[in-house]
Amino acid sequence: MNEALFSEIALYICLTGLIGWMGFIVWDLAKKSQAGRFGTIALFTVLGAGVVGFVIKTVLVEVMQI
Repeated sequence: MNEALFSEIALYICLTGLIGWMGFIVWDLAKKSQAGRFGTIALFTVLGAGVVGFVIKTVLVEVMQI
């Protein structure tokens, strides 16, 4: 296993863990602030848009081979 392959695998594993941890933080924030159903949905929608943008960028880079 070379360094480039290790870096790619570690990126996907660590990034998945980071996204999961961020999801837990948003859920805990909504719970502690008593945001309710609408507030929780708003938090996950707005803060999850960054995750969706990152995934879309990654897919486009792979498809376009940049």
